[in-house]
Amino acid sequence: MRHGQSAGNVARDRAHADGLARIDIADRDVDVPLSRLGEEQSRALGTWFASLPVAERPQILLSSPYARARATARLVAEAGGLAADAVQPTADERLREREFGILDRLTGSGIRELHPEQAQYRRELGKFYHRPPGGESWCDVILRLRSALDTISLHYAGKRVLIVGHQVVVLCLRYLVEDMTEDALMAIDAEGDVANCGVTEYRFDPTLPPDGALRLVRYNFATPLEQAGAPVTSSPDAAVAAR
Repeated sequence: MRHGQSAGNVARDRAHADGLARIDIADRDVDVPLSRLGEEQSRALGTWFASLPVAERPQILLSSPYARARATARLVAEAGGLAADAVQPTADERLREREFGILDRLTGSGIRELHPEQAQYRRELGKFYHRPPGGESWCDVILRLRSALDTISLHYAGKRVLIVGHQVVVLCLRYLVEDMTEDALMAIDAEGDVANCGVTEYRFDPTLPPDGALRLVRYNFATPLEQAGAPVTSSPDAAVAAR
């Protein structure tokens, strides 16, 4: 799942609405907190998990170390969304947001104005492979997520695992789990943003070749928020201008 709405999401929307080059936010990306709405969304999703049968609630909760993801994980747990035998939420730096380097806190117009050469590189390479100076490409994120998935398979085999991450993390995990191509992933991304607290669910299907595999059950599922009366939001993170 993606974290709840953050203060960075709000600041980004304001910058775009005002036609600004820079996003006005004082915190480091790692320290950007949830907005009040983001807290409401996180509690709503935790309540939904708590309403599931005991045998379907997450047993393991992993999160990005970024403040907005850790707060989302904590609020889900506090709302009773985990199995009774679940361990406390654990942060894993491999699940962090994509790093944007010199493009951090810039809107799309800001990138074109201040770093036109990077805008050109991105057009030529495509967003999947473009790596801004000091930042990461989508491929870089995928590389660290391969390692995270190996760890999950090693230590949590047979467990129900909930990961609280970021938009690009959710999409790149789909790329890995479903063995996608670049074109397939970019097509999903082009359809729209991942909702704050939107859930992507997989279940193990023993009938899939060769020896069973994870099967996608639902993607970007935000119905629990709607049922709780919490508005559904899907703005990209503040530093996501060239994603």
